[in-house]
Amino acid sequence: MNMLIYLIPIALLMGGIGLVAFLWSLKSGQYEDLEGAAWRVLADDEQEETRR
Repeated sequence: MNMLIYLIPIALLMGGIGLVAFLWSLKSGQYEDLEGAAWRVLADDEQEETRR
């Protein structure tokens, strides 16, 4: 029972850190272009074939 005194604040702190990291990633634009990387992979293959 005494361990809950330490574990609850540690759990809340870790949850807060995760929330801050998620909000930072949203603000920095990590989720704005979800399909762009997949399309760029396909487009790079087509551009190399046309160069040859």
